[in-house]
Order: sequence, then C-alpha cells, then structure tokens
Amino acid sequence: MNNSIPLKQSHIFYGGDYNPEQWSQDVWQEDMQLMKQVGVNLITLGVFSWAHLEPRPGVYTFNWFDKIISMLHENGIELCLATATASPPPWLAKHHPESLPINADGVKYYPGGRQAYCPHSEAYRSAATALVRQMAERYGNHPALKIWHINNEYGCHTDECFCDVSAQAFREWLKARYQTIDALNDAWATSFWSQRYDDWDEINPPRRAPTFANPTQNLDWRRFSSDSLLELMEMEKAILREVTPDIPVTTNFLGFWKTTDYWKWSKREDVISMDAYPDPAEPLYGGGELAMQSDLMRSLGNGRPWMLMEQAPSAVNWRNVNVPKHPGLARLWSLQCVARGAGAIMFFQWRASKAGAEKHHSGMVQHGGTENSRVWKEVVGLGADLHRLDALIETRVKAEVAILFDWESWWALELDSKPSMDVRFPEQLARHFEPLFRANITADFVHPGDNLSRYKLVIIPNLYLVRAEHAENIVRYVENGGTLVMSFFSGIVNEHEHIWMGGYPAPFRKMLGLTVEEFAPFMPNQTNTVCVDGVETSCSLWADVIHLEGAQALGTFHNDYYAGKPAITRNQYGSGTAYYLGTRLPLDAMQKVFAQVYSDAGVTPALNVPAGVEVILRKGDNKSYLCVLNHLPEAVTVDLKDHHGTDLLTGQHLKSQESIEPYGVWILATQGTGNTNVEQ
Repeated sequence: MNNSIPLKQSHIFYGGDYNPEQWSQDVWQEDMQLMKQVGVNLITLGVFSWAHLEPRPGVYTFNWFDKIISMLHENGIELCLATATASPPPWLAKHHPESLPINADGVKYYPGGRQAYCPHSEAYRSAATALVRQMAERYGNHPALKIWHINNEYGCHTDECFCDVSAQAFREWLKARYQTIDALNDAWATSFWSQRYDDWDEINPPRRAPTFANPTQNLDWRRFSSDSLLELMEMEKAILREVTPDIPVTTNFLGFWKTTDYWKWSKREDVISMDAYPDPAEPLYGGGELAMQSDLMRSLGNGRPWMLMEQAPSAVNWRNVNVPKHPGLARLWSLQCVARGAGAIMFFQWRASKAGAEKHHSGMVQHGGTENSRVWKEVVGLGADLHRLDALIETRVKAEVAILFDWESWWALELDSKPSMDVRFPEQLARHFEPLFRANITADFVHPGDNLSRYKLVIIPNLYLVRAEHAENIVRYVENGGTLVMSFFSGIVNEHEHIWMGGYPAPFRKMLGLTVEEFAPFMPNQTNTVCVDGVETSCSLWADVIHLEGAQALGTFHNDYYAGKPAITRNQYGSGTAYYLGTRLPLDAMQKVFAQVYSDAGVTPALNVPAGVEVILRKGDNKSYLCVLNHLPEAVTVDLKDHHGTDLLTGQHLKSQESIEPYGVWILATQGTGNTNVEQ
C-alpha cells in the first residue's frame, strides 16, 4: 500500500448504499430527515446509476445526481461516491454485443442482471473510462466527497471470460510471464499428453475440454483472470488519481472470495472495504465467520481502519431460505467489526427496494416505514452506539498469532485430479480459525512471503502450493524460535503445480521431522480413531501415512493398514517448534492440541470468559479498550478480573463479575501500556 492516501476520519462512519433513482423526489426529502434521525454521516451513492447517468452513449444527465448530492451535503452527510461502472446499461450490449462475457462452454451471458461485461472488452473499457472521467471532473472538488468507490464487488458474477479477445489477452499475459514458448512448455509440463506448443497462437483459455485440462494452464488462467479484473480497477483509479489526487479510493472486497487475489489487490487500495453477509440462521457460527473475515480485512490493510461497506440490517434475498437477523444480532455483528478494526459501518441498503431482484433484501428503512419497524429502531440505536465510539479510531488491534493464507495455493488445491476433491480450503480454514475464536486468541492473516518474526505462533491450515522462497521463509521462522502448526497436504507442489520431489512435504520435511509416504483420503462418512492427550477421538476426511524422522508422535491412528503410525506430531527444529496434523480432527480435539500449542508459544487470551463470549483488545497510546461481545441468546456472567473499566456504550463502570445481556456488547476503557506494537 505504498503511496496510499489515508481516509481522514475522527469518528466512525455510519450509513449505507443509497439508490435515489429508484424513488421519487418527495421520498428524497423524507430520506434526508430519516438519515439525520438515524445518525447517518456517510452514504454510498451511484453504485448502480450508470443507465441513469448516461441513458444513451455519450449523453450524460447529471442534474438529478447534482440535486441529491447537494441535499446530502446540506444535511451534513459525506459521500462514498461510486464510479457507477459495475453494471453497464443495456445500450452497451446493443451497440457492442462483443462486450458480453462468454463462459467456458462458449455460452454468452446477456444483460438483465448485472456485471454483463467482458473484462477485456474495449467497448466496455472505453465507456467506463469516459464515465469515470465525467464523474471525477464534475464531483472531484465537491466538499461532500470523502472517498471514491470503484466499480462494485469485482468478480462476484463475472470473474472470467473465454471469448477470443480474452484469449488473445491471455496469450499476451503468458508472453510477459514466460518470455519464451519453451519456458511455458516447461512450466506447463506439456510433454504430458502431447500438449507441447510451438506457437503462442496455439494456446487458448481452458475452455471445455474432453477430459482434465492442463492443471498449470488452469492455475495461470486463475492468475490471469484476477489480474484482468485488477487491471480494470487500476484503469479507473488512474483517472481518479489524475483528477482528484487527494481523494482515497476503495473497491469492496468479498471476504474470502476465491477468484480474486486480495493480497495483490490490497497493495493498490487506499482503504480496504468489505461486504459481509454471515448467515443469521447460525448466529454463533456466523459470528466466527465474520470475525475471520474482519481479521482478513484488517490484515490486508496492515492494521489500518477498514470499511464494512455492506451488510444486511436483517434478511437477504439470495439464500434458499433467508432467515432474518434476531433482535440485537445486527448490532452485535456491527460492533464485532468495530472491535476487529472497522472504522465504518455501512449497510446495503438504505431503503429496501420496492421492485427488482433485491426487493426482499432488507433495508435500514423497510417497506412498512419506520413507525412499527424493529429494524428501524435497531439501526437508530446502532447509530447512537457508534457515535460513542470515536475514541477507538486512534487504537489498533494487536495480534500475536498469524494464519498463513495464499490465494494461489487455494486455486491450486481445488483444481481437479487430486487425491480427494473433498479437501476444500474454506473448510480447512474454518477448522483452524474456530479454536482460536473460541479461545479468544486474536490472529492476523499473513502471506507466505511476509515477515513472520513478530508473531509467537503461525498456523497453516493448508499450503498445498508453496514457492521455494516462501518455504524458506517459513522454515526460517521456526528455526529462529517460532511455533508453527501445519496441516496435511501442504508443501506438495511448486508455483507451476509440479510436485516437490524428495518425499512429501519435501520443502518442510526437516522442519517437521517426518516424511509422508502416501495419502490415504477417506470416503464420505468414513472415519478413523486417534488418541489425543489420552482421549480417543474420531478423525475424518484424510490420513497421511507418516514416518517419523525426529518428530514426536502426539497421536496415532488406531485402524487400517497404517494403524499405529503417527497422526499428530511435534518436532523441535532450531530454536522453534513445528506441529503437524496428518488428519482432520473434530473441534474438541483441535482445541486440546491447540492448548498445547498456545503453551509452547506463550500465547494467552486477554481475558478468560465463558464459551460464546468474544474478547478483543484494542490498544492506543494512552488507553486500552476491551471489547466483550456475547454471541449467545442468553445472559452470561463474565469475571472481568483486573480489566474493570467504563463501558463507552452506557457510561457505566463495570468491575468484578458482571452479567452481559443476550447479544450484548461492552467496550471498556482501561489504562493502556502506551505501546501498541502495531505496524503503522
């Protein structure tokens, strides 16, 4: 994030997506009054306004947009102004049908939804850049403009296109990457199945093939597709930088979204923002999911405040069954994001749509208005809460644990032709995050090439693909005294998806003190038994057949031909310790193993609390803030011990044993140490 422009703020931003084009101007007047009532201070405007701003090619109609911007400004509301390029108007497809995306089967997608554009379409790029320039020149000096919102949810619906224009762009990308056709043939292992290329023009995207396509081709296609969308974002950013060099930019991420490498994207963002929609049908799991996504956003921004750009006030419209948020849950999850580093809490959307595909998606203003609306009362209350938390802006979240995560490895792991297609990265990640969440151990996310030395513990849920220099970085971390947990099927292939020779996992064998002879994945519903800390537990999904080469077995398999062989190991390497999990353990067993890991690493929670209660510590120069959140539908007694302090939300001084209400939140101001230990 070099040369980034900070988002200047002295308070937490609060608001949501506003779509005034869907409503008459008398509704606009009502909206202004309601926004003031709820405490809105930032509005996202224009995300889906392209067809209204440019109803015909080159004909711009900004008068209505001028009016709503002036109204917002007059009411003290600042702008997160979208470039409006996320959903092209129908005229683009009419005049330029070649701009429409094509899938791997050669099927063209048509307008009628959104994101109906090929990332490489010159017609789309030309129209989008013209619109962005018009927007920047017209509104760049407006006093209400706080931040630019580029496009929207890149890759959400259209993350790739297999048309001929994209095919040529892919070839050019490959030329830049490999320089020579011989280098590409080597990287793609084209000696297999007579796939050798003699000319760049022979190469196509991985369109539908009779059988398994070349895995490295597929991996490079994923890299290319992510880079292609990033190129679109940077195309718009370049114009905004030229015209409005002092206004920060963002584009809203989607948490752990597979198709886009946010490590790469985050370096081009001034401010990290995210859309988050955990399922309220599982509130406790949803809290863990949101915690994990929040930690990722904070990590992508190197600890700086990030924006919760979208969330639902209650139900969404796109699940098979759309459960509303239980009373108090929207507040709880919003304040959870604040606790984990968010500096803006926004909703999609301000006013629930009366028509269209999202008419059953909740809004801050529901269809029935405000008088008898539970949702309205809650968003008003949340606005009041957030206005009491301005002091948190100058604090940061401190983490002693890192979770290592790499998009390229995720892509490679889930290509076809694996020992088991049931090994999916999101599930592996959740399995390793949940013990941390339940133990109230805060974690950052890190890239395999990042400096790991400032963390006491590094956890690797899966790193199927690893580059040599990244493997060396990880090994050096343990050698220099770090504690590491690595799970199965890691360190298997290099960046070209070629096997690391010399026994699995070749780059980490010495560090782990073992060799994996072969993989023994389980059939669905198949289990084995492992003894962990004297207690037998089931295991599932996978077994590694392990030979010890210095490591200590902490658990062994009880059944099958590898009975008696290690399932869980611990190895001293250099000054550090490396644990290896050769199977998938249930949560209770993971918690037992992790308890030993925490002891080795010297990691402890800020406060020991009952199950279902979350604790996050935020630290500033002079104050520390202990955030306590109850994810349970019943009250819980919490022993604050020496963490007593004043709750910013209520003004009450809390000490000793206190009862926290269902879905309740405390933000306790306590004396800090003066050392944030957070990279700025």
